[in-house]
Amino acid sequence: MRVAVFSAKLYDKTSLHDADRDGAHELSFLEPRLNRDTAALAEGCEAVCAFVNDELDAETLAVLAEHGVRFVALRSAGFNHVDLRAAAETGIAVARVPDYSPYAVAEHCAALVLALNRKTHRAYNRIREHNFALTGLLGFDLHGRTVGVIGTGKIGLCFARIMTGFGCRVLAYDPYPSDAAREAGVEYVSLDELLAASDIVSLHCPLTPETFHLIGRERIALMRPGTMLVNTSRGALVDTAAVVEGLKSGRIGHLGLDVYEEEAGLFFEDLSDQVIGDDAFDRLNAFPNVLITGHQAFFTAEAIEAIAATTIANLTAFEVDGIGLHPVSIGESPELEPSSTVPSTSVQKGPRSFRPRPFDSCGGTARTGDMEG
Repeated sequence: MRVAVFSAKLYDKTSLHDADRDGAHELSFLEPRLNRDTAALAEGCEAVCAFVNDELDAETLAVLAEHGVRFVALRSAGFNHVDLRAAAETGIAVARVPDYSPYAVAEHCAALVLALNRKTHRAYNRIREHNFALTGLLGFDLHGRTVGVIGTGKIGLCFARIMTGFGCRVLAYDPYPSDAAREAGVEYVSLDELLAASDIVSLHCPLTPETFHLIGRERIALMRPGTMLVNTSRGALVDTAAVVEGLKSGRIGHLGLDVYEEEAGLFFEDLSDQVIGDDAFDRLNAFPNVLITGHQAFFTAEAIEAIAATTIANLTAFEVDGIGLHPVSIGESPELEPSSTVPSTSVQKGPRSFRPRPFDSCGGTARTGDMEG
């Protein structure tokens, strides 16, 4: 089957070719992001392979359908960048990669916590300039601190286990508590209680209409002064303007981000010779107690291999059944994190941590927004 792979980087080419060992699919790799202006590049292809910041809105899907595309294979777990209703109306099936390596994201989250606490990134730059002074690099012991984990699906549970290994007390909020998390020593509390009691708050939840800007002014006001906030999930879980205010007031003492609500067009690209016209991002990046990475938490050899294997499996299955191995359809939550802790390319089974319904103790329903975070 002919497949147009959009937003293709060198590692995508290598991993997908390795996964398609028998050469069953004719893969054409395209650097541009998929959107309504680039969709025509898929001319002559039965399928497209899209990444997290590609735009699969109604207009893009219509162009794809006009050019013969019948299948979208996502190289991501989230699919809130896909208009599923429009896909159904145009006869295009959609499948995703439901999981790859929860350890990759959880470990990166822990790395952000450690770097922010001990100012490792700042120390590195100082030493390169032969500045060996320790002033301004004071950290704190993680042992005995309270860590709040919002969302205890696969990744959240991995992160919770890592933090218990440091001797932290781990609190969690999830509308659907996990027995595995309890067995790991996690204590479930309400969201407000978690925010008020935690020294470190880490987000591991889906982006749904109910979780859009989950962390905004009201919830930041509940936090302890100097709280560390880390987001490796979806950018729009966090209200950027509110976080800037929190940093200025000192309510947020450290901020670690691997995602940003307006990251499309920024992350995954080399813009070092360009002026970035995003004032909010530049404002965040200017704070000395903020550490931002470019959506790299997933980026391990194991995760890339698993993503490629599942993507090829979806393409192969579509040729057989016209659906794909891991199909998504109208009515599903755009970001569901499976509860299992073992990466797999098989069909998910069992309960999922988040459902497309309001949080039980969030104090209302948030409005809808963009992703990925």
